[in-house]
Amino acid sequence: MLILNIIEIIVSVLLIALVLLQMQGSGLSSAFGGSGEVYRSKRSVEKLLMWATVVVTVIFAVISLLLLLPLK
Repeated sequence: MLILNIIEIIVSVLLIALVLLQMQGSGLSSAFGGSGEVYRSKRSVEKLLMWATVVVTVIFAVISLLLLLPLK
């Protein structure tokens, strides 16, 4: 179970980083000249960040549920 704890810490730090990169007005969109328009299509990097956040969130949830299981 120690390995699951370490993996969960790594995944949680990655999840925090992904969420912070997606914040409106900061992150990659403004770094590459994004104008901060409210209605615009998502670019490929932003789509990648969104899908990576979804995948990492699911991984985090699964590991959290596995850690709830009692030791045998």
